[in-house]
Amino acid sequence: MNVRSFQLSDYRPLTTLLEDVLSEECYEQTMEAFARQLSWDSELVLVAVEESEVVGMIIGTIDNNKGYYYRIAVHAEYQRQGIGKALIQALRQRFEQRNVSKILITADEHNEPVLPLYEAMGYASNDFFRSFQKLSIVAG
Repeated sequence: MNVRSFQLSDYRPLTTLLEDVLSEECYEQTMEAFARQLSWDSELVLVAVEESEVVGMIIGTIDNNKGYYYRIAVHAEYQRQGIGKALIQALRQRFEQRNVSKILITADEHNEPVLPLYEAMGYASNDFFRSFQKLSIVAG
């Protein structure tokens, strides 16, 4: 498995993955944020590839010098195989290279099921970003 930056050729398989994994409401929100993040900083959109198939992705953003994990998705057949952890670790390295002041996890209703994964990786409840003020990639 390889984790790398998003490439234009990943668009169709990535959107298919998101449609399969996310609820319709979450998919719509994620696609809007995904498009904004690509236009601002595509290096913070990572994909996991297994034998040339996109099996996972993570969208991150930097807002006010803080790094945020926005959305993570792993194909159902590949879950619980370390792909989510690899995506989180790769994005964390990108945040650290950019010297963000803090790394947070966006804890909206769609991310609640994956918060235990972040906790297992050492993040604490005070690392979860629950706010009425939306991130730039969500608010536009």
